[in-house]
Amino acid sequence: MSLDWLPREEGVKDHDLWGDEHFSDEAPGIKYELKPIVNPKTGKTIDDLFSAWVILNNPKQYNSYTTGMVKGVIAGFHKASMDRRVVAVVFTAEGDRAFCTGGNTKEYAEYYSLKPTEYALYMDLFNGMVDSILNCKKPVICRVNGMRVAGGQEIGMACDLAIASDLALFGQAGPRHGSAPVGGSSDFLPWMLPMELAMWNCISCELWSAYKAQRLGLITKAVPVIKQDGTWLRNPQVITDAYISDGVIVYGDFKTGDEGKKARTLVKEAATDFELLDREVDGILWTFTNLFPHCLQMSIDSVRQKKKFFWDLGKQAYRHWLATNMNSEAFLGFTAFNTKKITEQDTVDFIKYRQLLAEGKRVDDELFEAVLGKPKK
Repeated sequence: MSLDWLPREEGVKDHDLWGDEHFSDEAPGIKYELKPIVNPKTGKTIDDLFSAWVILNNPKQYNSYTTGMVKGVIAGFHKASMDRRVVAVVFTAEGDRAFCTGGNTKEYAEYYSLKPTEYALYMDLFNGMVDSILNCKKPVICRVNGMRVAGGQEIGMACDLAIASDLALFGQAGPRHGSAPVGGSSDFLPWMLPMELAMWNCISCELWSAYKAQRLGLITKAVPVIKQDGTWLRNPQVITDAYISDGVIVYGDFKTGDEGKKARTLVKEAATDFELLDREVDGILWTFTNLFPHCLQMSIDSVRQKKKFFWDLGKQAYRHWLATNMNSEAFLGFTAFNTKKITEQDTVDFIKYRQLLAEGKRVDDELFEAVLGKPKK
């Protein structure tokens, strides 16, 4: 029996909410690019199938995201979700120093601090950015081209997989600079690490090497990005061979002393090459391409649900607390960091701050002045 007689509408509909108004090649901004899927065995590209690249483009400020960039990330993930030709999304950034260091501290300090209502509106956008990653109807690979710190760590962990330059650093910054890692880290980390390591990562502001992050299961893989005389050189700053410390076999810690200083100099002078990083990304994209797309996405979404459950549970309360905090510790933390070139210190006087609170002092301009650094003449 033929059903040719049934009415049918030809063509395909456009389900995207936006055009390209949120994308730009100018920094600070978001780039959106389609790149052909590559068969890693033959090197040939596949017709009409792509990966969508959402690229943070603010390298001079370590790819920290401005309000406009947050909008661009949301638009990019939605656009990729609605594009039938896209196999997966690659979330990355310009340059070789940072994937992302979180929100733009200059914008936080000079516009949002002491404006809780404004920051609450901003946090609605931030929550939407995390949601756009967790709700993306394509698998998401975080291509970590450098530091992934603070809010950058949080949007990175919202992704499904992470492939990192072995020069990348991972960690939080909130409790040291006036905030808390409630943009995803306090929800995601207990799923990715043992509880006490999750706790320590959230509160210590300690930075971990890419190899330590891989060893602990925080990322999928770390790959070398320094090539010397045709040979790939693993990050010389990091102890990459297993050793025993206090009876525990570990690796991935940073070298210290003269050896560490020499390694840092080598890295500073070396050129980076992302060939291996991109090869790993292409391999994952090829794996995705050779799977049933709906079965793949169901698998992705079912794992994401564990992260989403706790993120959805807390994100509204986080939004309100973060807004209120802009009147006190966030103002102090972001202002101190933003004025470090003037005062030559990037944090407040924590001891003085705690002493004043212990005395029951009001959180006002007098307290702010007492704990912030002074301009250096």
